[in-house]
Amino acid sequence: MMDTQNSTMSAGGDPGSNQGFDTGSNLSLPKGPLLPDNPEDTKCYCGKERDLTVAEFQCGMCLRFYHAKCLECSIGECVPFMTNYQFFCKRCSVSESLNKRLASFGQMCLTALANLAQQSPGETFFSRDKDIIPFIEANWENLTTGPRKVKQTWHTTIAKTMMKDSAIFQYKEDSSGETVFGLMNLDLTKIGPNCESLFRLTNASFRTAEMQKSTSTDSKGRAAKRKGQSDGPLMKHKRGDVSSTRTAPKAYPQEHPFNKDGYRYILAEPDPHAPNWQAYDESIEWAGKPIPPYLYRAYLEPKVLLALHDRAPQLTVSDDRLTVTGMKGYSMIRATHGVSRGTWYYEAVIKAMPSDSATRIGWSQKLGNLQAPCGYDKFSYSWRSRKGTVFHESRGTHFSDGYKEGDVIGFLIHLPPLATDSLTPASYKTSPARLYGFCSQIKSGHGALA
Repeated sequence: MMDTQNSTMSAGGDPGSNQGFDTGSNLSLPKGPLLPDNPEDTKCYCGKERDLTVAEFQCGMCLRFYHAKCLECSIGECVPFMTNYQFFCKRCSVSESLNKRLASFGQMCLTALANLAQQSPGETFFSRDKDIIPFIEANWENLTTGPRKVKQTWHTTIAKTMMKDSAIFQYKEDSSGETVFGLMNLDLTKIGPNCESLFRLTNASFRTAEMQKSTSTDSKGRAAKRKGQSDGPLMKHKRGDVSSTRTAPKAYPQEHPFNKDGYRYILAEPDPHAPNWQAYDESIEWAGKPIPPYLYRAYLEPKVLLALHDRAPQLTVSDDRLTVTGMKGYSMIRATHGVSRGTWYYEAVIKAMPSDSATRIGWSQKLGNLQAPCGYDKFSYSWRSRKGTVFHESRGTHFSDGYKEGDVIGFLIHLPPLATDSLTPASYKTSPARLYGFCSQIKSGHGALA
């Protein structure tokens, strides 16, 4: 059981001190050592020039680029030439702040092409299937905060995106007849937040096309405009749209189940030993009717891994389901298997933990709140990395020194057996079953899905 805290949520000064500025008329900011003597100096804190082989972030106020390794705020995993972020340096604000945003397909293609061009000097055009798509798939979590897509239709979407935005991308057919893509502006030093708008403004052909499009639209008149608005179908957000969230390639279910508030479910699978299950599948009389619960059973993983159905949806789980990353505040994930008796022990490795973030790891019952830190309620117990505090019901007690990045920490628990304990797991054969996407759920008063 573990949870992570976003650096932007936990960043702050010493709780015992107050930081601020005088509100008088003679307000002036002291010139610290980070400010360059020459206002026209555009170098990083370290005083070195730009390095296009590593990730750099552009300040939204002074427009200087800063190397990722020179920043003190939490940045997570990233790649060069990212544009979906907002960053303010220590020269322009009290403290550094970096906020990553959901990247569009256009931004992802721009970053991919820029990296491919930087890695292959002299090459300006790249294949969608051989170069661009493999780069995006290999760096998806680094390119955007959104989840991976289950369906492969996004391959066609990125091609249409690059063909449509002629101010940023260009394309042609190579000698084999394949369509290849490249950047209109090959100056990679210009790539940064909001650079797409700048490229469109400086592209003469794009401005001409936009003016012609605007003139053509205005000439149709108000009646045509009203007709165009009424002819198109209404775009409604379907509840099933959330099923496009990808989990892991070898996981069950392949889609992440999202529950309504107040409902608790247990992940289920078809029971191959259920009587007359084949007759139910082949009968049309059961179409649209509730599923007989005896046809399903509670799903049990063959190995102990991180549970994809028992986690906060904002957490990112690796494909091997042994590593979890959190970037958006405290939230929780549990393992696929629980313990009810005996003595058990497990270890966890802290692979990455910036100085302004924290982690709580421990033990949790299945009713523990997933949208809160471990140790928040009476169903969980945790040990915090910061100051080594242990928590239960949100009450902290000093236990030992904290742990940090690179440490291996272990947790042992001893549970005495009870006379009423059953050695077999609950089957929930009497609970109603509900279908969701490619998986099934058994409605019950126990267990929880994020």
